[in-house]
Amino acid sequence: QLQLVESGGGLVQPGGSLTLSCAASGDTLDRCVIGWFRQAPGKEREAVSCVTVDGRKYYTDSANVRFTISRDNAGNTMLLQMNNLKPEDTAVYSCAADTRRYYCSRNVISSDFEYWGQGTQVTVSS
Repeated sequence: QLQLVESGGGLVQPGGSLTLSCAASGDTLDRCVIGWFRQAPGKEREAVSCVTVDGRKYYTDSANVRFTISRDNAGNTMLLQMNNLKPEDTAVYSCAADTRRYYCSRNVISSDFEYWGQGTQVTVSS
């Protein structure tokens, strides 16, 4: 059974950067579709990005140039690099993986994924 654990969240000032990590155990991420989601207080969970098994990357907002999703297959880890953070980016960020499919798209939704981490808090405030 795949287990996922996020790390790297914390408090950062507007304009700062963070890189979130999601460490996997029990299976390898290189055969999974992977994704990142976030949920702010009082808001619905929303997708941020996903990566297919063959490495194609998709972003929910194609105009968003501040976030980058990637794989570290050697470390069996997925990453989310976040630059120029804004207060509206404050949320709990969760990683997710799915072993049943090879692909995802800009229409990625939570129900597409079978394995989830518990989330890590990102707070952007001066």
